[in-house]
Amino acid sequence: MNSYVGKQITLFQFISIISGSQVSVAVLNLPRKLSEAADTDGWIALIIGWALSLIAGLAIVGVMKYYPNGTLFDLLSEYMGRWAGVLAAMLFALYFFYLMYDGLVRTILVTKTWLLPTTQSFVLMPLLLIPAYSIVRHGIRNVARYAELIIWISLWIPFVYIYTLKHAHWVYLLPLLKEGWLPILSAVKATIYPMLGMVSIFILYPHLKYKEYATKGIVIANSITMLLYLFVTIICYVYFSPEESHLYNDPVISVLKSIEFKFIERIEIPFISFYLFIFSLIWIPMMYLLTYCIAWIFKRESIGIPLRLLIILLAVGTFFYFPTYNINNFLVRQLFWVGLIMEYIFPVCLLCYLWLSKFWKEERSSL
Repeated sequence: MNSYVGKQITLFQFISIISGSQVSVAVLNLPRKLSEAADTDGWIALIIGWALSLIAGLAIVGVMKYYPNGTLFDLLSEYMGRWAGVLAAMLFALYFFYLMYDGLVRTILVTKTWLLPTTQSFVLMPLLLIPAYSIVRHGIRNVARYAELIIWISLWIPFVYIYTLKHAHWVYLLPLLKEGWLPILSAVKATIYPMLGMVSIFILYPHLKYKEYATKGIVIANSITMLLYLFVTIICYVYFSPEESHLYNDPVISVLKSIEFKFIERIEIPFISFYLFIFSLIWIPMMYLLTYCIAWIFKRESIGIPLRLLIILLAVGTFFYFPTYNINNFLVRQLFWVGLIMEYIFPVCLLCYLWLSKFWKEERSSL
């Protein structure tokens, strides 16, 4: 599990996985959540959330610099013993499963709402899992290439939203700081969930071809995410009135209804169909990371067996139970707290521990 020869990824692929997993399904209702907390000043909270996310991401990179040729689990095994690595692998496996399952559930719910309302969830789940399995089973390089491809073929999407600006009323953004800074600071909470995904660096770092660019990569990835969120949020705010901006569950989709073509009646339908590729940037990388954690625990080089067991579990489990929108929203609220601990608090605390450990060793050696 310590050999990463032939499994290297480029800087752009590194950026694509991180930014893609952050944007994914979280972008659909982000403008509404920000509006509920801070009205049309919610976009300012995105900048604060980006700064916090960047600090956490840099802390993760700082941790990995202490053991650049291994994952977090290898690092913890080196500093604290294998029991620490196994415990961390188990916790992160559960966390990656949480992220993956949330992405799959949200994707199926959106698909049923907008595209296939009469299709059962247990039918849609295998349709998503089969292509995911074919990508993940070939390893991290295949997952990275897939993420890179989706980023490139999605570059046309911002131009679609620019077209909606002909209906924009920029006066909706004024005045700034309508109710002061308190609502904006409270809206920062809504930016935590959409920024989750940086924790993948703990496993991606040893695969990065040029590790000296990891810091640059996390800055670029978080900045791309923030700019995309800022872009669609402002468009929703200038299209919908302040009274309407929090009434639509998925305003990023609803705003597309303003686009009309003679040859197509509902432009949002093909858009959502294509957006399924972007949705997949959360569950496909997380599926690999989850199965990697399980393989690491059992000291296996191949992820084939845990991957197949995971696919069967999801497909069969969906036949017996599938969450509703209300339950999924509850899962998202819980994911906020779990993600806050796993991606913000834990990396900073671990970095402090490693720094203090190194400091004390240097002090003792100098005596």
